[in-house]
Amino acid sequence: MQVDEFTLPVHYLRQIANQIESTGADPRRWLAQSRLSEAQLEDAALNVPFSVFRQLVLDALAITQEPALGLLLGERLPVNTHGILGYAAMNSGTLRQALELFERFMPLRTSLLSMNHEIHGSEVRVVFGEPRPLGDIRGTVLEAVMLTVKNALDYISLGTCGISRVAFPFAEPEHAALARDLFRCEVGFGQTWAGFALPLDAIDLPLKLADSATFQEAALICQRELEKLASRESASTRVRRIMLEKQNGFPSLNVTARLLHMTPRTLHRRLIDEGTSFKEILEDVRHMLAVEHLRSGHLTIQEIAYTLGYTDLANFRRAFKRWEGVPPSGCRAGTSGRPKPEAPAYGAEGRLGA
Repeated sequence: MQVDEFTLPVHYLRQIANQIESTGADPRRWLAQSRLSEAQLEDAALNVPFSVFRQLVLDALAITQEPALGLLLGERLPVNTHGILGYAAMNSGTLRQALELFERFMPLRTSLLSMNHEIHGSEVRVVFGEPRPLGDIRGTVLEAVMLTVKNALDYISLGTCGISRVAFPFAEPEHAALARDLFRCEVGFGQTWAGFALPLDAIDLPLKLADSATFQEAALICQRELEKLASRESASTRVRRIMLEKQNGFPSLNVTARLLHMTPRTLHRRLIDEGTSFKEILEDVRHMLAVEHLRSGHLTIQEIAYTLGYTDLANFRRAFKRWEGVPPSGCRAGTSGRPKPEAPAYGAEGRLGA
């Protein structure tokens, strides 16, 4: 059974609705297409699955006729709109401290992207990864999140962070000029990575807005919230998340158990108690990623097989036919013609209903 793991506070859906309204379109019609209402967006507990979020984004692009929707969303999300994480960032002592904060606590805000920083010579690259392939909403999500983080760093550094260039892994869109205006630096498309670069010598300079005591208090709250999030997760959910984070080399049962601070026997037992197994979760993750990669069209079938850990292309073909009933080539050929899935029904409290 495939589980749709996804985290995104409803606050961000409200921001999309506000952006839609600012274009003169009707956010109620947008929500109705996914069987949601404006009242449900006021429910802080509302949690839609990724499949519904994806359709919401596609419908927002269609209803606004605005291909730069992601950039416009990123521009309207200042650092103080990101809850306790944003508050902690505002009081960071250095950019390095702020970057490490975002990397560690990004799951509190969204599971759409991961973030880390890498040192390359005299520059630091802030790199954004996809725990799961974003497919046809990739550009919109990357533009929104990257501009949001870039603007947060600009704010806490009072505009001195010195971001020199931005890299996107997709082809140059028609709104490339707007991207360069909003990022206020060189923006490259068709790159091998997603993120932005800043000078290495800038990340350890003291920030004028820094407040060490406030930062420590806010970071502690972030840690508690992250622990709460983890404690509410089942063992199978945590295993699945680790696999998605490390999809270019799935960890073994032993390694996964170590990452979860338990013995392999304990992890095996807990998964059995939840009605699943490590092998079944790995199979499910491979299935989901294979379909998403085929849908996105960024990789060849052979590259997808290698990415998912298949050393023999024939084994991947057999596995895919077992999952979908057709070979990978058949799925890719028929992807664009698949009917739009029926939107799920939601109850009055914003949760999936019968």
